[in-house]
Amino acid sequence: MEYNVRAVEKKWKQRWREQGAHKVNEASGKPKYYCLDMFPYPSGSGLHVGHWRGYTISDVWSRYKKLQGYEVLHPMGWDAFGLPAENYAISHGVHPAVSTAENVANFKRQLEEIGAMYDWDREINTSSPEFYKWTQYFFTKMFERGLAYKKKMPINWCPSCKTGLANEEVVDGKCDRCGSDVTKREMEQWMLRITAYADRLLEDLDKLDWPDKVKRMQRAWIGRSEGARILFRVKGHEQETIEVFSTRPDTLYGATYMVLAPEHPLVNRITAPEQRAQVEEYVAETLKKSSIDRQVVDKTKTGVFIGAYAEHPLTGEALPIWISDYVLMDYGTGAIMAVPAHDERDYEFAQAFHLPIRQVIEPFDPEVAKEVKDGLYTGPGRLIHSGDLDGLDVEAGKKAMIERLKAKGLGDATVNYRMRDWVFARQRYWGEPIPIIYCPQCGTVPVPDDQLPVTLPDVERYEPTGTGESPLAAIESFVHTTCPKCGGPARRETDTMPQWAGSSWYFLRYADPHNDSAPFSKEAANRWLPVDMYIGGVEHAVLHLLYARFFTKVIHDLGLIDFDEPFQRLFNQGMLTLNGAKMSKSKGNVVNPDDIIDKFGVDALRVYELFVGPPEDDAEWSTNGLEGVSRFLNRYYRLFAASRENPAVERESLTRLRHRFVATLSERMENFKLNTAISAFMEYTNALTEEARNGGLDKATLETMAVTIAPFAPHLGEELWSQLGHPESVFNASWPDYEERWLKDEEVEIAVQVNGRVRGHAVVSVEAGKEEVLAQVRQTPEIAEWLVGKEIVKEIYVPGRLVNLVVKG
Repeated sequence: MEYNVRAVEKKWKQRWREQGAHKVNEASGKPKYYCLDMFPYPSGSGLHVGHWRGYTISDVWSRYKKLQGYEVLHPMGWDAFGLPAENYAISHGVHPAVSTAENVANFKRQLEEIGAMYDWDREINTSSPEFYKWTQYFFTKMFERGLAYKKKMPINWCPSCKTGLANEEVVDGKCDRCGSDVTKREMEQWMLRITAYADRLLEDLDKLDWPDKVKRMQRAWIGRSEGARILFRVKGHEQETIEVFSTRPDTLYGATYMVLAPEHPLVNRITAPEQRAQVEEYVAETLKKSSIDRQVVDKTKTGVFIGAYAEHPLTGEALPIWISDYVLMDYGTGAIMAVPAHDERDYEFAQAFHLPIRQVIEPFDPEVAKEVKDGLYTGPGRLIHSGDLDGLDVEAGKKAMIERLKAKGLGDATVNYRMRDWVFARQRYWGEPIPIIYCPQCGTVPVPDDQLPVTLPDVERYEPTGTGESPLAAIESFVHTTCPKCGGPARRETDTMPQWAGSSWYFLRYADPHNDSAPFSKEAANRWLPVDMYIGGVEHAVLHLLYARFFTKVIHDLGLIDFDEPFQRLFNQGMLTLNGAKMSKSKGNVVNPDDIIDKFGVDALRVYELFVGPPEDDAEWSTNGLEGVSRFLNRYYRLFAASRENPAVERESLTRLRHRFVATLSERMENFKLNTAISAFMEYTNALTEEARNGGLDKATLETMAVTIAPFAPHLGEELWSQLGHPESVFNASWPDYEERWLKDEEVEIAVQVNGRVRGHAVVSVEAGKEEVLAQVRQTPEIAEWLVGKEIVKEIYVPGRLVNLVVKG
């Protein structure tokens, strides 16, 4: 009796649509559960089976929670703004709105094939004015609170394309469109003051049920460090000072030179005329490199002396000032005091350019001290060559050095963060227009709430302007407007928001997606959020998750919600690979789910995606494995069908098997071991097959088979449940319970030894006492023959394991 996969899956998809089976019932009275996928960017390439893995995991979990009695919110939408959509549209000669709509339609078709319980009534799209109206609203509120501001920042600039480039468009220092060398150009950019929330973002990680790896990555990105701010005057330039941040002020007497980032604003002002040509050449070369390239640890140190000197704040010593690409402008202050005896990078630089190395920390151990004399040492110890501070340990030295700097007005204790404020502007067309107006009379004015959204103009051309400005700058009908304060002529901001904007708060909109008077009601947001389970790739561990946490905290501080963290639990699924490589259309190694579904069905693909390996690990795709899963589902159906019309009378062996299976499956589900959950089904099926030969399966077993398979293979689950005569969906049933008493063994097999050698085995009751067990063992034929004519001198019983009879004669 074969399972007609295509007919069954088509039937249940149609029935779910007709009945609105996945629509959330706000009035159900059940406890809520919010399970969310990281919503997709709808590219032109569509979904492949690698994408399916995360969506399958989240749907299995959502359906499991529904069977546990929760009202489950499991929505879906589209991260539809951004650079890839614009580039795709330009390359295909279409408008981004057109190509994005086509891609969304294809993605939605594919996602509906998965059989996921998405509530499509809550679908959102970040490029829809109804949605980005509220993204703009949040921006204006941040502006009003001083969290949004403008600042000159360097951008990647392609002199051939005459346009700014996002970091992902720069490959090995070259434009990925034309191959030209990329330079830097300073432009006014909108920034969000995420650093104002640095401590909260750091401390609140402890509240979250997230993978430790992700927490570590966020802590490292925020990079909080305590140290000192130290000022160095520039000799011959009385108005100029170099500010550095150091976590090791105790080593100040060991500073022998200074290093500035090549793009530091002081470089141009204090470089000596005779060094200017060499300095400018080095700066130009540095600006072609990415920050990642500049931070490579083992690369050869390069640099240029700029012909100027700084004054040591305590000794007055003249310290030569260099520039080097290993110092970054966006970390610390863009300047360092170099202490080569106690910093590895400084040591390598000093050796490369024959600069002085002065030891000021001596190890406590005299033998170690001899080994590191005048070399590199970064461990604990005491101060030396530091004037009257000699002998202090490192921690005491830090405090004393800070007090000395404070007294001279040249430093103080401070906290530094690796994280910088968020560049929140793109010189692009396809994004949310930044809702700011510039008025000659009133200055910078946010667009009032009742004038939002500021919509993108519908134009035919949206290529780069050639000036570095957004294409919107060339559209006069968009640029020229009226000041909302004075009514006079004014200009609109023409930059748009980055792709991260909509994804930083979209999860809140799902709670109340059709609200046209607010981004969401406070009541709806507080009912559904925080998200109980958030599922997506680990590649978003830092930026997206950090930005979403920042937005949530700001929105909390605006009084719009009562919680300040968006995602209570996070799960990062592994990738599916093919021939050891991540699936990618550009590599030509993708597997199209449409082809798989046509041959094996949706449920088989879902189950295989889970069975292929631990859900958090990468796994290799195998068509053979998929075929095996397909055979298993057919076997499962046949086993069910053979007993469906005439179920057996319930018997103890079936009851025991069922309770043990439910206990095992539930435990694996709760621990998110979804691959071993599938293994549990296979083991149970094998055991039931043996039981079926001994009289068939009872109704309780058949119902358990239908309900438990449903989260994994929902079409099959619905079909089995329906065949048992239930008129309602299987997902209106309940996840089965189990009783502890059925999990215990009634009998156990023990080994029987005679004089220490195993001579046989006996099956005994787990409730039996020692004397009862020994009596049974002595009467067991295969043991009795070893006792003929022998005297038992000692009897040893290890409960549940063995009996040892010591005999003589």
